[in-house]
Amino acid sequence: MQVLNSTDVVPNHTLRRLIRFWSDSYLLCPQSQASFNNHLAIESVRKLISSEETDEVLLSSLLKIAELAKFSEEGRESLANSEGFLPMLARILKSSNEVEVVELVVTTLDLILFTKEVKERLKKINLDDAFFSPFILVLQKGHLDARISAARVLESLAVFDYESRRLIAEQKGLLNELCHLTNTLTNQTAIDAGLAAIIAISTSRPAKKELLRLGIVRTTGRILSGSENTVTVMEKAMKVLEMVSTSTEGRVEISDDEKCISGVVQRLMKVSTAATENGIVVIWNVCYLSRDRSAQEAAMGSNGLTKVLLVMQSNCSAIVRQMCKDLVKVFRVNSKSCLASYETRTTHITPY
Repeated sequence: MQVLNSTDVVPNHTLRRLIRFWSDSYLLCPQSQASFNNHLAIESVRKLISSEETDEVLLSSLLKIAELAKFSEEGRESLANSEGFLPMLARILKSSNEVEVVELVVTTLDLILFTKEVKERLKKINLDDAFFSPFILVLQKGHLDARISAARVLESLAVFDYESRRLIAEQKGLLNELCHLTNTLTNQTAIDAGLAAIIAISTSRPAKKELLRLGIVRTTGRILSGSENTVTVMEKAMKVLEMVSTSTEGRVEISDDEKCISGVVQRLMKVSTAATENGIVVIWNVCYLSRDRSAQEAAMGSNGLTKVLLVMQSNCSAIVRQMCKDLVKVFRVNSKSCLASYETRTTHITPY
């Protein structure tokens, strides 16, 4: 601690506010449990939020809530189970256009949406456009941690409730911001959260078409081709491609991106069982279902025949094994070598 030469220093309003915020945060730390009672803090915060307040007091109260949720499991449970707490957060979310306020609400929601019961209670609130539109504000202007929290909350609600998923997907610009989160950052946690939200939200045909317009094939192809991405990120990237490959437009986009097809083939048997099976579905859709010659050549050029044979001999599902058989037939026709006489690099593997 620095000792001042004189005590005749009067802090300005900004410094006073920072001191008060630091003091409030300190009281919520686990280290200060001896002088702090979680239940009393929750009660005082609830009283502060329930009345009309200035933005400064509101921000201070929300900071207390967020800090309590971060530092204490007991605090998270108490907040989640407090009567009227979730409607209060929803009301603030709908009425505020301050980035800092919305960030704290979204961060708190991310921390307390851990049980089905909490999601059920939140669903009973009127989750309309006014509730979901502030998430776009956070994704556009919020700090990275808040943007990750926003993506997680959107994913959680989209997976849990169909109506919420529909409303989220219809938010203009939201998918764009989620794609932006996965496309322009190197933070693996952010990319993972963005892809997870995209997977949960984009189940409808219009949503998938919007993803294609936003360049999701190019983005996922880059992720699969890169060496710095985590297993979970690559697994989700493969799942996104599998989703969009079910549409004609998606198959065209994938077929036109040689780097994407190459990335899918290269990652077979190298990420996870789920990623491998999703990858086979992607290749089957563009090479067998669509019979796209350029896609077939791109897959063969990346040693696709060998990879498909290896997958077929692995512990894959019956449906995927049948897809592999279909692909072997297609690749045999297009291969310069003859599989029947085993002139490939995989002579020891029999296809059937």
